[in-house]
Amino acid sequence: MTRYFHGGVVGLKPGDLVTPHQPAIVDDCPICVARAKGDTYTDEHGRIVDPPTGRPDRVYITTDREYARFYASKVWLGDLYVVEPVGELQESTEDPFPTWTCEAARVLSVYNRAVRLTPGQRRTLSHRWARADMASALEALAAGR
Repeated sequence: MTRYFHGGVVGLKPGDLVTPHQPAIVDDCPICVARAKGDTYTDEHGRIVDPPTGRPDRVYITTDREYARFYASKVWLGDLYVVEPVGELQESTEDPFPTWTCEAARVLSVYNRAVRLTPGQRRTLSHRWARADMASALEALAAGR
C-alpha cells in the first residue's frame, strides 16, 4: 500500500478531511504574500521560490515525507499527516518530487505536530530540490522539449 503525506493545516485528527483552501499567510513572509497574490517570488539569486499552486481546487499529497514536512513547516508550526486520497488521483507535474492531486485527503494519522525545520534541514531539502530540478531540465533537454 502506498503511503501518502500532506503537510500544512494545523490541528486535524484521524478521519478529518483536508480540502482545498487559500494559501496561508505568515506575517513578514514575502513568499506567502506573493503566493496569496498569485505571483511568483524570486530570491536574491534570481531563483523562483515556491511558485503559485497550479491547481488551487485540489489537495496535494506526496510519498516524500520530507517534502511534506517542508510544506508543514511553511504554515507556522503546521502538522504532518499520513493521508489517503479522496476522489480521483492525478499526478502533478509541478513539483520535483512525486506528488499527486486529489479532491480531498482523509487523515489516517498524525505523523508530526508543530513541524519546524532547522536551517540545515532546509538547506538539505533545497539542495535535493535543486538536483531534482536540474535532472528534470536535463531530461526535457534530452527529449528535445
